[in-house]
Amino acid sequence: MPAYNAERTIQASIDSVLAQTHKDWELIIINDAAKDSTEEIIKAAQASDSRVTFLTNEKNSGISFSRNRGIKAAQGVYLAFLDSDDLWRSDKLEKQLIFMQENKAVISYTATAYMNAEGEPFGYSLPAKRELSYKDLMHRNLMSCSSVMVRREDMVPFPHGDLHEDYAVWLVIVRKAGCAYGLNEPLLIYRIAKGSKSFRRIPSAIMMYNAYRLAGYRGVGWLTLRYAVHSVAKRLRIRGAIR
Repeated sequence: MPAYNAERTIQASIDSVLAQTHKDWELIIINDAAKDSTEEIIKAAQASDSRVTFLTNEKNSGISFSRNRGIKAAQGVYLAFLDSDDLWRSDKLEKQLIFMQENKAVISYTATAYMNAEGEPFGYSLPAKRELSYKDLMHRNLMSCSSVMVRREDMVPFPHGDLHEDYAVWLVIVRKAGCAYGLNEPLLIYRIAKGSKSFRRIPSAIMMYNAYRLAGYRGVGWLTLRYAVHSVAKRLRIRGAIR
C-alpha cells in the first residue's frame, strides 16, 4: 500500500485489511514522504498489529517506486495491491486465494464496486471476465489495480513515467501467462476522487498511449481510441448509477 498525504482515507483502507477473514497476510505500507498525518496513522496501525510493516521513502518518489519497494520487502507467495483510498471487502483475500489455487492462476482480479470521495457507494459495478485474454486486455483494461493478485515469482517491476504503470505491468504478465482469471464478485470498492488520474480524460488517454508504446505495440493510436471509447462509456454508466 503506497501512501502519500492520505490522512483522510488510509485508516479505512487499513481497517479493510485488518478485517479480512483470511488471517495469514502481511500489510506493507510505504509512506512516500507524506506531509500530513499519514505517518502517525500508519505507526498506530503497526503498533496495534504485528502483521503491519511500515517503510518510509526519504523523499517523495512516486507510486511505482513505492510499489516496487513493497514488492521487494514482501515475503508471501502471492502479492495483492491496495491503494490508500480504496477498500477490500472482508472476504476478498479468502475468496481470491481459493480462486487462484483452483485455477492454478498466475494473475487474477475481481469485479469492482465504486464509491465517491466521501465513501458513499454507487449502484454500478465493473464486472470481471472469467478468462481475460491478452487480446482482450489490449483493448480494454478491466483489471483495477487494487483488485489484482499475482504470484510473487511472476511479478515484474512497475515502470516509471507518465503512464498507467499498473496496466503496463498487467500486459507483460498476461502476455506471458496466457490470460488473467477474473472473479466476478465486487470484492474491491474503488474510491473515485476528484482529480483522479484515471478519471481525467485527456491525461488518462495520454498515459494509456504511453503504456502501449512501452509495451512495444504498433497502431497505438487505434488502441488508445478504443480505450477512450470504453472509458467514456464506463463513466456514463457510473454517472447513471449516481442518479
